[in-house]
Amino acid sequence: MDEFEPVIKNISRFIDLTEEEKEIFISHLRMITVKKKQFVVQPDFVCQYRSYILSGALQTYLVCPNRQEHTIALSIEDWWTSDFASYINQEPATLFVEATEDSILIQLSYKDEQELYKQVPKFERFFRIQVERSAIAIQKRMLWSISKTAEERYDEFVKRYPTFLQRFPQYVIASYLGMTTQFLSKIRNQKAKG
Repeated sequence: MDEFEPVIKNISRFIDLTEEEKEIFISHLRMITVKKKQFVVQPDFVCQYRSYILSGALQTYLVCPNRQEHTIALSIEDWWTSDFASYINQEPATLFVEATEDSILIQLSYKDEQELYKQVPKFERFFRIQVERSAIAIQKRMLWSISKTAEERYDEFVKRYPTFLQRFPQYVIASYLGMTTQFLSKIRNQKAKG
């Protein structure tokens, strides 16, 4: 039970669980270790798991036909990640989810999640809240990416996620911010001088 305590705390911020409900939830989970550069989700395969990050960091990205990567999300401890369109619709994934650090994940399968809803209906509320919060974050990020300059996007990123600069490679951060690695280097050099 102790190893699952962080995910229980994560959920308990949104719904109250009895000890019995916690045990039911835990019975549906699995814990896995992934190495740096290992994929958790790959395009063309149906995503079977929603993952809670116990430790580590992951990058969610799309690779275009011209082989350019577009980072959709960066995720660290106490966050949930997946290719949610693939997971929720049980259709082939379009995104890669890759560990950028050795990571430990707690996973809930699609099948087990559906069973969990029958056993403990309040989990539908929890995952609805998660989807709503994700939709808000995506909207804010879209508005941020079309209304701010590259330098403003970088400043906001540093302000909101200061530890990400040490945890994610520069090319991943550049991709997330919608700029080239060279342009990001230029911004960082100007900031260091000024």
